[in-house]
Amino acid sequence: MTNEEKRAAVEAILFASGEPLESVRIAEALDIEEDEANALLFEVGASLDNNKSGICLLKLGNKYQLCSRTEYAPYIRAVLDIKKNIPLSNAALEVLAVVAYNQPVTKAYIEQVRGVDCSGVVNTLCQKGLLEEKGRLELPGRPLLYGTTPNFLRCFCLTSLADLPELPEKVQENEMTSIDEEIDSRQGEQIKNFFQEEIEKAAESREEVEAEE
Repeated sequence: MTNEEKRAAVEAILFASGEPLESVRIAEALDIEEDEANALLFEVGASLDNNKSGICLLKLGNKYQLCSRTEYAPYIRAVLDIKKNIPLSNAALEVLAVVAYNQPVTKAYIEQVRGVDCSGVVNTLCQKGLLEEKGRLELPGRPLLYGTTPNFLRCFCLTSLADLPELPEKVQENEMTSIDEEIDSRQGEQIKNFFQEEIEKAAESREEVEAEE
């Protein structure tokens, strides 16, 4: 198989999958080394960009996915009759912030940080595909652990969790009352504002595209 054929095979695999795939799975399918698979993925992404394709290759953590470009969202929405998503509530943004910076975490931890019951919000975020179960904590009752998903990275235009803004400097250890108080109200507000700003930017981008029609 030539390099061009391998690149085409990678593109076909990603298109058929529809879901984010790890490069190691692509390597196994093509019987090649993972480094070569990563190189092919880079070539696929570069080719789509150079050809100004309506499709782009997203890197979501250690996974890859083909996706339509955001500037064509209004046209896709018109054809598929997709309604605009309802903006996330402040409570949802706060829960996402707590999980994103501390994952994997239990629901009890989230509730301790926020000071209110979070069952409904966590369930809603799981249904939206922004959070997912990450196993269980080895403690009595074995509570569920939650973490963010590749969809979370895609929605907030992040390549990996390392792209999240840095937290303000943590207070010195002798000033901390417990490890569960690592995120104070000031930190939580900054993180929440980051997520809110990303949503507002996406909304403004959609409105600009619609205004140009």
